[in-house]
Amino acid sequence: MEDFEEKEGKEILNKIREKGKDISFCVLGAGNGGMAMAAHLAVMGYKVNLYNRTPGRLSGIKWHGGIKIDGEVNGFGKIEVITSDIGEAVDGVDILMLVVPATAHAFFAESCAPYLHDGQIIVLNPGRTGGVLEFKKILRNRRITKKIFLAETQTFLYASRTIGPAASHIFRIKENVPLATLPAYWIPGVLFVIRQAFPQFVPGDNILKTSLDNIGAVFHPALTLFNMVWIEHSEGDFDFYLEGLSPSLAKVLEEIDKERIAVAAALGVKVNSAREWLYQVYNSAGETLYQAIHKTAAYKGIKAPPNIAHRYIWEDVPASLVPIASIGDMLGVATPTIKSIIHIASAVHQKDYWKEGRTVEKLGIAGLSVKEIIQLAVGL
Repeated sequence: MEDFEEKEGKEILNKIREKGKDISFCVLGAGNGGMAMAAHLAVMGYKVNLYNRTPGRLSGIKWHGGIKIDGEVNGFGKIEVITSDIGEAVDGVDILMLVVPATAHAFFAESCAPYLHDGQIIVLNPGRTGGVLEFKKILRNRRITKKIFLAETQTFLYASRTIGPAASHIFRIKENVPLATLPAYWIPGVLFVIRQAFPQFVPGDNILKTSLDNIGAVFHPALTLFNMVWIEHSEGDFDFYLEGLSPSLAKVLEEIDKERIAVAAALGVKVNSAREWLYQVYNSAGETLYQAIHKTAAYKGIKAPPNIAHRYIWEDVPASLVPIASIGDMLGVATPTIKSIIHIASAVHQKDYWKEGRTVEKLGIAGLSVKEIIQLAVGL
C-alpha cells in the first residue's frame, strides 16, 4: 500500500467532493449498524452498494430492493447493488464504509485487497483499538500498491436495531464522532469529502487518539464477565449498566480506565477518562464512575447481553483490551487489571484471546519507539 503525494491526494479528494450526491458508497456488513447506514445514505440520495458475507442476510433486502428505515430518519432507501460478491460490491465506489465487528477487520482487509483501486476512501466504523494499523499491515503484507485513504472512527455513529428482514430503526444519531486517518494529515481532506453525507464526523487528533479513546474497552468486558452468573440465569433480563454495576465493580472499571489512560500517556496521547466521557456525551457527573453511570438516563432500560457468547467479550477483548495491554508491555506500562480480564475471558470462552487479539506484531508496530509510532500516526 502506497501513500499519496500531497498535491495528488488533494486533487483526488477534491474530485470526489465535486461529485456531490453522485459520490458512491459501499457499506460492508448488513448487521444492525450496516443496514442503518446503508438505508440512511440511500434516503439522502447517494448511490449505495451493500455487501454481506452470508447471502441469507441479504435475501429480504433483495426482495424489497432496499431498506425501510424509521426513527431519527424515515423513508425507504433503494440499494443499488446487494451482493455477497466482494469484488462486485467495491467495484468503482468512492467510499467503503466498513460496519462489522472489529474482529472481522482482518478478514475484510484480506478480501477487499485484490479489488481496491487508487483513490478509494476506507472508513472503519469504528476502528476499536488499532483497527487502521491492522488493516494497513495486511494490505502491505499482500503487497497491495494501490493508493488508499484509510480512516477510522472513535465510535459508531448510530444507535440502531434491525427490526425486520429489510427494515431498520435508528434510535439516535450521535452529534460528534471523531474520525482520524493514517497518516493524520489526510484528516481535513477526507472529512471535506465525507462530511457532505455525515456532518456528524469531526476531526480526531490522530489514530492513536481514536484507538485509545475506546470507552467500550472499559465498560463492556468486565461488566459482562462479573455479571455472567446473573446473565446466564436470567438471559440478560436486567438493566446492564444500572443494576449490573455495584460500587465495588465500578472500582474494577476505574482500574481498567487508569491503565488505558497510562498506556495512552506513554504514547503522548491525552485521552478522556470514562467519567469525562460520560459528562461530555450524556452530561452525567459524579465523584466516582459508579455515581456518573447511575446518573446516565440513557442507560435506563438497556438490558444485559442475553448470554456470555457476546461481542462485549469476543470483540472487545481481542480488539480492544489485548492491543492496549500489548502496547503497554512494549512501552513498560503495567496493565494487571486488563490482563486479568483477558485471562478470565479466555477461560470462559475457552480461547486464547491474547493469541487471537491485536498484539503489537499484528498492528505492525512491534519494536518501534514512541517517536516512530507517533511519526507513523501523524505522517512526519
